[in-house]
Amino acid sequence: MNKRHVGIALIVALVLGGAGYVTWRALPSTEAQAAPLDLTRPGTLIAVSTTDQRVRQTAPSGTAGTGPACQRSYAAAGTLICLRSALPMGFQAAIFDREMVLRKTIDLWGTPSRARVSPSGRLVAWTVFHSGDSYLRDGEFSTIAGVYDLSTGEHYGSLEDFSATINGVIVRMDEHVNYWGITFAADDRTFYATMALAGRTWLVRGDLVARTLVAIGTDVECPSLSPDGTRIAYKKRVAGGWRLHVAPLAGFSVTGSAPSVALAEVLSVDDQPAWADETTVAYGVNGAIYAVPADGSGAPTLLRSASSSPSFP
Repeated sequence: MNKRHVGIALIVALVLGGAGYVTWRALPSTEAQAAPLDLTRPGTLIAVSTTDQRVRQTAPSGTAGTGPACQRSYAAAGTLICLRSALPMGFQAAIFDREMVLRKTIDLWGTPSRARVSPSGRLVAWTVFHSGDSYLRDGEFSTIAGVYDLSTGEHYGSLEDFSATINGVIVRMDEHVNYWGITFAADDRTFYATMALAGRTWLVRGDLVARTLVAIGTDVECPSLSPDGTRIAYKKRVAGGWRLHVAPLAGFSVTGSAPSVALAEVLSVDDQPAWADETTVAYGVNGAIYAVPADGSGAPTLLRSASSSPSFP
């Protein structure tokens, strides 16, 4: 099946960064937790523990809450998205409100990879790895990225259903295109993501209302928009893997590289970074969460071991 038709203070330790997947463990029928997450508590880190697969919240005074078992998660403005296995087989996005009440589940067409929530908590996004596309060649991968609006109930399907352009040229529907790593602007309409086409990666700006994608930059993977909406943190392919970079949003161009700064982490980071605050970028690497200054200075700081998928509500 062509997936195009699937269609759809205080930060902990100065600031409170995850690659890898974990095994899902069955939860009881109730989603209630003895010490639930507080999705509105600032200055905390919410991440997936790789020891018991549960979402845990860390505050300056210690662990402040425990949530459901997830493979990937993200929290913002009283909304938590949890990408997890679903019985009898398959995967789903489970969305919880500020009271940690399960509000919505969405079936996913692949293995969880990335998750995001808009700054308002209204929009949720996911990326999954998908297999079975008939046009894939050996060694190629396929991803599906989608968006859901909790306010209207609208499922925007796969980004492949949007109209995409590069330098005004429409990307043909029959081309092998992958999208991943959605990040939202504050207007609940604009978003950014990675588009891969013909061996290149592009930063695309999306419009949910117009259902369009416009390439605005190159060599960008897993973008993360800063809280003030002016910068993009992302991973950039370099010799030996990926290096985290930050660049001004206004500096991107489809004809050349953005005036970016390489961050202090020298290890290869296969993760979508998360902004801990306006000056700090967090990420997962080697099974732990770290943070570095967004201006390229300093050195990595360990925020939490045995964890992945960071967010800062």
